[in-house]
Amino acid sequence: MSRAARSDSANFRLRAWFAFGALSLAAGGLVARAIDLQLVDREFLISQGDARFTREVTTTANRGSIVDRNGVTLAVSTPMESAWANPSELSLVPEKWKELSQALHRNRAELTRRISSNQQRSFLWLARHLPPKDAQAVRALNLPGLHLTREYRRFYPAGEVVGHVLGFTNIDDEGQEGAELAFDHWLAGEAGLKRVIQDRMGRKVEDIENIRTAREGRDLKLSIDMRIQYIAYRELMAAMAANHAQSGSVVVIDVTTGEVLAMANRPTFNPNDRSQVTAAMYRNRAATDILEPGSSIKPFVMAAALESGRFDASSVVDTSLVKVGSKIIMDEHPHGTIGLAQILAYSSNVGMSKIALALEPQQLWGTLTQLGFGHVTASGFPGESAGVLSNYGSWRPTGIASLSYGYGLSVTPLQLAHAYATIGALGVSRPVSMLKVDGEVAGERVISERTARTLIGLLEGVVSEGTGTKAAIAGYRVAGKTGTAQKNSGGSYFDDRHTAVFGGVAPATQPRLAAVVVIDDPAGNLYYGGDVAAPVFSAVVGGALRLMGVAPDGAAGQASDPLTGVTTVVRR
Repeated sequence: MSRAARSDSANFRLRAWFAFGALSLAAGGLVARAIDLQLVDREFLISQGDARFTREVTTTANRGSIVDRNGVTLAVSTPMESAWANPSELSLVPEKWKELSQALHRNRAELTRRISSNQQRSFLWLARHLPPKDAQAVRALNLPGLHLTREYRRFYPAGEVVGHVLGFTNIDDEGQEGAELAFDHWLAGEAGLKRVIQDRMGRKVEDIENIRTAREGRDLKLSIDMRIQYIAYRELMAAMAANHAQSGSVVVIDVTTGEVLAMANRPTFNPNDRSQVTAAMYRNRAATDILEPGSSIKPFVMAAALESGRFDASSVVDTSLVKVGSKIIMDEHPHGTIGLAQILAYSSNVGMSKIALALEPQQLWGTLTQLGFGHVTASGFPGESAGVLSNYGSWRPTGIASLSYGYGLSVTPLQLAHAYATIGALGVSRPVSMLKVDGEVAGERVISERTARTLIGLLEGVVSEGTGTKAAIAGYRVAGKTGTAQKNSGGSYFDDRHTAVFGGVAPATQPRLAAVVVIDDPAGNLYYGGDVAAPVFSAVVGGALRLMGVAPDGAAGQASDPLTGVTTVVRR
C-alpha cells in the first residue's frame, strides 16, 4: 500500500472517530435533555402546553326578564353574537382585513388602526351585538385570532310607553336607570367558567372541565298594569298636545296595596333606541322632579285641622280676606262665611290660611310628615326626591299661610299620589311598591278613619260642584282636589307660567284607586288644574276602574254629606 493510500486510510478513520464522538455526544445530550424535560422541567412544560392549547373561558348568563303584574313582557334579553380578536394573531393575515371590515360594516382604516395599535393585547372587541347575517359573514371568514362569542341584548317591547319606569341596560347588560338599575342585583345573572381545548386558530375543540356553572338572572314582576299604563300615557300625551305643555306626569296607585299601577311621563324616550336621547330625558319626573303643589295640598292641611279637634265638618270660616304681617290674602271671588266643604270646593286661599294659622305649627307639620311629605317613599326608585318640607321651627305666619295653599313646600307627583292613597285607604299609609304585592298590606295608621271619611266627603263636593267638575267619572263618585301653582324661577314667580294639578280617589264610597295628574307649563288658553289636569284624571281613572271590574258606586253629579253620609244629587 502506498504512502498516500495509508495516509488517506488514517484520515478516514480519524474522521470516523470524530463523527462517532460527535454523534455520541449529541445522543447523550438528547438523552440528558429528555431526562431534564421529563423529570426537571415537566411541570413547566405542561403549564406551557396548557397555555397554548387550553383556555379558561366565561359562559354568559341570561339576564332575567321584567314583566308587568299580569305577566306581559316589558324587558327581555335576546341572544346575539359579538366579534373579538387577538390582534397579534389577526395580524398574520392583513390581506383579509378588507373583507373583515366589510363583514363588520366598519371603516377599514379605523379597523386597521385598532388592530395595529393593540398588538400587545390578547383581547380586543371588534363589534358588539351583530345582526345574525353579519355574524355569519364573520364566521365564514375563518381568520386566525378572530372569534365570535354569545352575548345578550336587552329589548323593550313597549318602548317609550314605560321607558322611565324600566330604564335600560348598557351594552354589557348591566342596569343603568329605572327598574333595571334598582333591581340589577336580582335581574343580573352570574357568568360561568369552563376550561376548553383550542386549536392553533383559537377555535374550541373540546370542553375539559366546568369550573363554575352560570346562574341565570331572575325574572322581575312589577306592579305596573300595562293596560292602565297605556291609558295614562295616551291621555297624558293628548293633554300635553292640546295645551301645548312642556312636560307632564300621571301616577296611579292601588290604595288597598300601595302598588303603583301606572307611572307615565312626557317627554319620554325609547329604551330600544337612545341614539338621539339626552341625559335629561332619562329623568322619571314622577319620582325625581319636585313642584309646588298649589291647592292640591289643601286636603292635607284640612286633615291636620280635623285631627286637631279645632275643626269639624260643620265649622265655618269668614273668607273675606286676611292680613298676615304685611301680606294681604284674598280670593279671586269673595265667598263670605262658608263651611269647610265650600272652602275646598271653591279653593279658598283665605279660608285655608285662617285654618292653618289656627293650628299649632308642630301639629300641622306632624300631619304633613306622617302623610309622607318631606321624605322619599318606599318605592326604591333610583334618584327619587324627598321633596322639600322645612321644619316647623323655622315657620313664620306668612310662610304658614302660603303653605296652606301650596307654596313654600315642594313635592313629587309620586309623593302626592301616595298622600291621596292614604286618604283613600281611610287614614292607613301603605308603602309605595313598584313590585307586585301578594297578599294584604297592613300599613300604618297616620290619621283617624273618621278624619279620612270626612275629608273624602268634603272632596266629593270639589268634583260635584266645585273647581274639579271635569274630573267626574260617569257611574262613579270621585273625591279630589284641583291645584294651580305659578312657576318659580330664582325666587320669583311668573304671572304667565303655571303647573296644573289634580289629585283624587275613586270610587268615593270605597276607594280603590288614587291618582295624581301634573301638567307642567301649559301654554294654551287654559292653565287651571280643573281645566287641564282634571279631564286626564277622569279618563285614566275611569278607564282603570272599568278594566279592573270595580263596581260603580253612583252617578256623576252625586255627592255625600260629610256629616250624614247621605248621597244627594247636586244641580248645577
